[in-house]
Amino acid sequence: MSRIAARSAAGRRGIAAALCLAIGIASAQDEVPFITTPDRVTLAMLELARVGPADHVIDLGSGDGRIVITAAKRFGARGLGVEIVPELVRKSRALARAAGVAERVEFREQDLFATDLGRASVVTMYLLPAVNLQLRPRLLALAPGTRVVSHDWDMGDWLPERTLTVDVPDKAVGREKVSRIHLWVVPAAVHGTWCAEGHRLEIVQRFQAFSATLSAQGSPVPLVFDGRIEGTTLRGLGAQAPELAVEGEVLRTRRGDGAAAPGWPAEAPFRRADGRGC
Repeated sequence: MSRIAARSAAGRRGIAAALCLAIGIASAQDEVPFITTPDRVTLAMLELARVGPADHVIDLGSGDGRIVITAAKRFGARGLGVEIVPELVRKSRALARAAGVAERVEFREQDLFATDLGRASVVTMYLLPAVNLQLRPRLLALAPGTRVVSHDWDMGDWLPERTLTVDVPDKAVGREKVSRIHLWVVPAAVHGTWCAEGHRLEIVQRFQAFSATLSAQGSPVPLVFDGRIEGTTLRGLGAQAPELAVEGEVLRTRRGDGAAAPGWPAEAPFRRADGRGC
């Protein structure tokens, strides 16, 4: 993540221009400059994602490998660094051996868009805005609960769960000597119709936010509530809103006190509707 790889000869020639426009959008999708992530930012990114021994960190544009190496050495994680420049891949492998974590990490000379992200529990990156947006659909398709951390650049209208500002007096680009670190948690995909015995639940999802309408047979007034999705948990806002857990194609009520909202089917799980509806 300390390196944003140039993906073509034309992209390499555009590095100087891209650096001068580091707070703008890349002039072409394959122009991605080489910018080193300061060590204090590397550490803050991993701490924000709460990286631990159970995690597999994938760093897109890994440069000299410092994100993945730090994740392994400091937090006990495993990881993969993806980098397009051969000499940086060789350097990363040498640094991993020197740090004593070579058995826990891997570095590949590979286009980040050709990388399988399926094993990741954490994805880190220092890419330009246009590249982040290209990656966004693939990130949203990852397992619910996967954490995504970006240095400086956001994901458009997919708002982060949290943004942390870190002072970086020696930052090489930009007028502000700070870095902004953004954290997202991939939400479960729950948009659509769900059915239980005598009940119909319509969910409209926008990233980690949702609105839901519960209609029950014999009840003239539907229950309408909003909420947020935290991985596989749907937390309704308000005292009457339920909490739901996503288990594959099933939604189950999960409330600490065991009570259900008025009109809510406490026992029967919801199942995703087929094309015919409930």
